[in-house]
Amino acid sequence: MRGHAWMTCLVILCATVGVRSATAQQAPAGCTSEQRPGAAQTLRCRDGLVIVAEDGAKFTLQSYGGGGVEGVDLQSKAVLVDAPRQKARSRLQVITPQAIAAVRGTKWAVDAQESRTSVLVLNGRVAVRRPGGAGGQVVLGPGEGVDVDPGTGALEVKRWGQPRVDALLARLRQ
Repeated sequence: MRGHAWMTCLVILCATVGVRSATAQQAPAGCTSEQRPGAAQTLRCRDGLVIVAEDGAKFTLQSYGGGGVEGVDLQSKAVLVDAPRQKARSRLQVITPQAIAAVRGTKWAVDAQESRTSVLVLNGRVAVRRPGGAGGQVVLGPGEGVDVDPGTGALEVKRWGQPRVDALLARLRQ
């Protein structure tokens, strides 16, 4: 993977929250927003970051002083994140109540649902752990996924079937 400017992966994170309808996220400084009624919202940010949010997704973009987007706090529905390779110490995160997924230079989707967080990687690598660290951390590679529940057991990496991947991408108009 070294030398590639982009890696591609898909991460689905499902959190313990009710599905609620939400208005479009306001574009933060350095980002532009596009949305058509009933369609996914697309945020294009500096440094090549693109975030596509499912219609009704509830999320907040995080910036910790660097000026750019450094994280997505996702509460419901799905987002697709396409992030170019970052500097070694910069790591974009998607955070839900059930899991934290962090990568450098990748593309992934995050879907906040009932009481679990599910993560799937198509290409690249994604580190996944519970917010409190229970069950350790797993690093997923292409085609690997993990379902994270609120428990404390070890996280188990599995292969996902194409129908599960296709269903989420359809919701994001991909």
